[in-house]
Amino acid sequence: MGPIPLTPFDLALAAVLVVALALLSRRLGLGLERSLAINALRATVQLSLIGLVLKVLFEIAHPALVGLMALVMVGLAGREVMARQKRRLRGWWGYGVGTLSMFLSSFTVALLALTVLIGADPWYAPQYAIPLLGMLLGNTMNGIGIALDRFTQTVWSQRAVIEARLALGQPWSEAVTEIRRESIRSGLIHIINAMAAAGVISLPGMMTGQILAGAAPVEAVKYQLLIMFLITAGTGFGTAAALWAGSKRLFDGRHRLRLDRLN
Repeated sequence: MGPIPLTPFDLALAAVLVVALALLSRRLGLGLERSLAINALRATVQLSLIGLVLKVLFEIAHPALVGLMALVMVGLAGREVMARQKRRLRGWWGYGVGTLSMFLSSFTVALLALTVLIGADPWYAPQYAIPLLGMLLGNTMNGIGIALDRFTQTVWSQRAVIEARLALGQPWSEAVTEIRRESIRSGLIHIINAMAAAGVISLPGMMTGQILAGAAPVEAVKYQLLIMFLITAGTGFGTAAALWAGSKRLFDGRHRLRLDRLN
């Protein structure tokens, strides 16, 4: 049995629930109705456009187009990481640290999965490569964004403590070790919670999608476990790399804290 097709009327009924939530937000004075409306509309437009793009991409399946699509996804994810930070690194660094970390971790893990684990033929087959990279980037983006935001804000608030440690002769890496450690924990907690709840409290998205599409439950579980392990590895390595680069940027060669490099 294949997936049951949805009509525009079905989607409109689901959208009514979001409208009802916006009305409740206005009633309670939460101030979220504008964000709900804008982001619901944004999601509709973005998903509709990506559906059309993927339809063409799946038909052509050219590696150059797949690569271009992947680079666009990484670039937009890097912008989201930067936008979610209250205090971010100045200049190119504010965008580059998160983007480069996601590129290295997500692309490496995705390439390993496509060539060794899944064994797609060809390895760049868009029906495998794009969804896999999208799931990796989405979760890595959240982890890196949360970790960098936690790190920069903590460094700012504890600058006196850090400078005191530096004055006592500690190298910069030791002065921020605990802050960096806690920031990495913050970036990983969401995926750890997701693994803890999988199969007991919730059925993860990919598994649910495959079951709705008619796949055997056991096969859907295998794919979900594969994706969850890949996401965990990509998020962990990407977050650690971003925190290392970001913390190094906040100190100069003489181990001085450079808060002028933060916005």
